[in-house]
Amino acid sequence: MLSVLIETHNDEEGLARTLASLIGGAVEGVVREVVVCDAGSTDQTHHVAEHAGCQYVASGGVAIGIGQAKGDWLLLLEPGARLVEGWIEAVVAHTAKQTMAARFSRARGSRAPFLARVFSGNRALADGLVISKRQAASLSKSAGSAEALARGLATRKLDAEIWPAPPKPRQRSQT
Repeated sequence: MLSVLIETHNDEEGLARTLASLIGGAVEGVVREVVVCDAGSTDQTHHVAEHAGCQYVASGGVAIGIGQAKGDWLLLLEPGARLVEGWIEAVVAHTAKQTMAARFSRARGSRAPFLARVFSGNRALADGLVISKRQAASLSKSAGSAEALARGLATRKLDAEIWPAPPKPRQRSQT
């Protein structure tokens, strides 16, 4: 069974969209739990997680969430990402026979033009991450966030698609 971890910060709408795409996995018994690791949200993120029946980690980051997760495999997602139908079978097949981490393929309609991909910031969690709890726990000791945990990790591609979360607008620094 799979534990889903979502690291959030003021993203209640994105969290709701991501949770909606996980309903099929919960119904099929593949998703055991969802752990929302919050990084100091001031919006209604806590209420969205609570109403959806998620575990809510108010502080301590993804390392605490990994420690609380009950599944042997973890699915890390950005708030706002949506898994495309068929993801359940692909994840179950991967976790049954693989030990290495895996990522989803981007849904065809979500792929940005070539130059936009070249000049945009590369988010390590944009394609999600399926990883064993053991490996994630080991990596979380030196990673301060889910994004840092996923960066530079060798992975396989799953035969399933994801609509990545839209990029967050960059905040301007006050100088």
